[in-house]
Amino acid sequence: MSGNRLKLLSLSAAAALAAITFSAGPALAAPAHSVLGTAASARSAAAAAKVPARIRAFRWAEAQYGKAYVYGGTGPYGYDCSGLVMEAYRHAGISLPRTTTEMLGSWHLVRVRYPAKGDLAFYGTGHVELYAHGDWTYGAHAPGQTIGWIQFGPWWYPTAYYQVR
Repeated sequence: MSGNRLKLLSLSAAAALAAITFSAGPALAAPAHSVLGTAASARSAAAAAKVPARIRAFRWAEAQYGKAYVYGGTGPYGYDCSGLVMEAYRHAGISLPRTTTEMLGSWHLVRVRYPAKGDLAFYGTGHVELYAHGDWTYGAHAPGQTIGWIQFGPWWYPTAYYQVR
């Protein structure tokens, strides 16, 4: 009989523990500023850091779609070609010089034969855009136009591609 009594006590203790656990459930939810929230933020920041800077720069530039070309513009309401590229990479954590000629002289750039999305596409020394894919670039093209996509062809094509490091 003492064996049955022990089982009963064990079951009662387990039920009491379960009742405490379940009643405390909602109270265990972590507030937004808690360590758990910080850990989640750190995980998302780490995931964002795994995205290459050239992709982060390209995504930021895409968000400027439709804004005006403004000669000498560095934003936020309008950009010229190098102003857009400079700001895009700044938002990706890389500081580039202000003008195309200064960019071409920058130690950040490494010439590449096969560009990837977000690499710099130079049209001579006077114009720069972000390489998109195939025969497409993205950037601030010219006065009177807005920021967006442009397809290059035999009359208008990049003369060199550079990767930013």
